[in-house]
Amino acid sequence: MDLLLWAVLPYVALTMFVVGHVWRYRYDKFGWTTRSSQLYESRLLRIGSPLFHFGILVVLLGHIGGLVIPKSWTEAAGISEAAYHVTAVALGTVAGVCTLAGLAILVYRRRTVGPVFTATTRNDKLMYAVLTLTIVLGLAATVLANLAGDGYDYRTTISPWFRSVFALSPRPALMAGAPVLFKLHALSALALFAIWPFTRLVHMLTAPIGYLTRPYVVYRSRDVARTRPARRGWTA
Repeated sequence: MDLLLWAVLPYVALTMFVVGHVWRYRYDKFGWTTRSSQLYESRLLRIGSPLFHFGILVVLLGHIGGLVIPKSWTEAAGISEAAYHVTAVALGTVAGVCTLAGLAILVYRRRTVGPVFTATTRNDKLMYAVLTLTIVLGLAATVLANLAGDGYDYRTTISPWFRSVFALSPRPALMAGAPVLFKLHALSALALFAIWPFTRLVHMLTAPIGYLTRPYVVYRSRDVARTRPARRGWTA
């Protein structure tokens, strides 16, 4: 089972992530959008969207730092394990709460505002469910293991496993002894990456680089005084 979950499933999810995005970009370019609903409601959006995007950005940076950068590198840079642990737990908890609060507001808005709910697809509903589960499990693992428990150093097990997957030499044994919440968080994240290309989350991979080279749009006011009166019938 460990071999299936931690050596096979990650590559299935990554394949769906990459191939799905290629397929979506090739056959659904016009659907590559967040399908903005700001026209329908903006008050809750102004609160929930910044909270969610700020939190998820910090969470993403924290995961990159914790999973990609080896423990030996931070120690070589003069960052002690205690300092790293305190900073990671504090920022991770604050960012997780902000992300969850922003997501709760956005889901409430999507469910209670009629036009926004009507524009919600089945894929959107699935995405919100999996995204919420992933965030809740990650926050619970952080709080219970580090704040309510004795702590768990995931950089000696989960981080090396994560890097081994991308090195094409998976080490599933490293995940065998990880706490259950961390395993569930990893599995929910794999599920999120698998469905990612088929949801509105694709907009996170799009950078508006074209705006840097796009020519200016020139607006000219219309001189009403000099405008010819409308002529009836055919014009030459």
